Amino acid sequence: MGHREEMLDVIKRAYAARGDGDAAGLVAAFHPEGLFNLVGDKSALHLTGSVQGHEPLRGAFGQFIDHFDFEKREILSELVEGNCAAIRSRLVIRYRPSGKVFSTEVLDLFKFQDGKIIELIEFADTAQVKAIVS
Repeated sequence: MGHREEMLDVIKRAYAARGDGDAAGLVAAFHPEGLFNLVGDKSALHLTGSVQGHEPLRGAFGQFIDHFDFEKREILSELVEGNCAAIRSRLVIRYRPSGKVFSTEVLDLFKFQDGKIIELIEFADTAQVKAIVS
C-alpha cells in the first residue's frame, strides 16, 4: 500500500470510529501530540478552538460524540500531497439533546507524522451548528 493509501486508510478508520461513537478509536488515529482545531469564533460557539494530546482529545471528542451523532458521511473529494490531506465531506448529523437532524459540509485538513494524525483542522458551518444548539 502506498503512502497516499495509508493516510486515507487512517482517515477512514478515524471517520468510522467517529461514526460509531468510539472516542478511543478516534483518538487512536492521532499522534500522542496530535492537535484538533475546530475553526470558528469561540465567542459565538463554545465548541470551537483547539485541543492537543490524547487525553484532551479523548475528552473533547467524547463531548462531541455525546451531543452530535454522525448518522452519515459522504466523502465528496479527497486530496493528498506529501504528509497532508484535505477531505471534503457531506454529513447528516443528529443533535442528540433535541433530536434535530441536519445536513452540512465540512472540510478537514490533516497533517501526518509517523503514520498518525499530528494535526486536524476542521472547517464547519459553525453558524448553522449554533442555530441547531440554541
